[in-house]
Amino acid sequence: MTDSKPNLGRYGLFGHYSAWQRLSPDQLRAIDELGYGAIWAGGSPPAELPWVEPLLEATTNLSVATGIVNIWTADPGPVSESFHRIDAAYPGRFLLGIGVGHPEAIQQYRTPLEALREYLDKLDEYGVPRNRRVVAALGPKVLRLSADRAAGAHPYLTTPEHTRQARELLGPDAFLAPEHKVVLTEDAERARSVGRKALDMYLNLRNYLNNWKRLGFSDEDVAKPGSDRLVDAVVAHGSADAIAARLGEHLHAGADHVPVQILAKPDEVVAAAETLAGPLGLR
Repeated sequence: MTDSKPNLGRYGLFGHYSAWQRLSPDQLRAIDELGYGAIWAGGSPPAELPWVEPLLEATTNLSVATGIVNIWTADPGPVSESFHRIDAAYPGRFLLGIGVGHPEAIQQYRTPLEALREYLDKLDEYGVPRNRRVVAALGPKVLRLSADRAAGAHPYLTTPEHTRQARELLGPDAFLAPEHKVVLTEDAERARSVGRKALDMYLNLRNYLNNWKRLGFSDEDVAKPGSDRLVDAVVAHGSADAIAARLGEHLHAGADHVPVQILAKPDEVVAAAETLAGPLGLR
């Protein structure tokens, strides 16, 4: 790993890459002005990444990060071309997140470490700097790889306890950006209902199930539709202050940056982000 970490501030916002395209330039500028450091774009986008420049053009300080480009569906050559195109136009404001996706969804899925190493070898060959890329990582082996071959790790659907364990594995110099979902309501049952819808597909995926079990969740916790204990652990809800306190646990556990996924309609995300900005200490 190189010496310099990405500097994205303490908090960013996470959403599907198609949802960010639906926001107006004024809405994107509002997110920027609120003090969020980055927009994280999930959903395994195609290698060309044509939607990144409009997000950067509309804003001044925001970075854009992919969370993640899927190594099975986006070849490293075109991805590298996209990185260099974006970085030339907006130096230092794009972070390439890559990952192996889910074995259940990919026929050619093989050993994650092997596939990731080969992909990272290609990114090296094509000149993508190590400190401008992160790896989706949950388990110890991939976490260590993310520190050795990239700026660090972008865990998804984890807890502050996982963040603490990840920091111990990564060491002090690697970048660590765990995503966390939130529902801005003090109605716990409504929040859990929204959270369960967001978790539904992941309760079929063994990499997430195995990670939750390593964190101490039982078979009953991770069986569909997910126990209250599991949902509450990975989906923060309550008042803005309570949510901010929960997200802050990741920072106290060693995270450098927390991508916050607000579970709301795209046109409601900006208002929710504004409500959270004060308690998060962004303004």
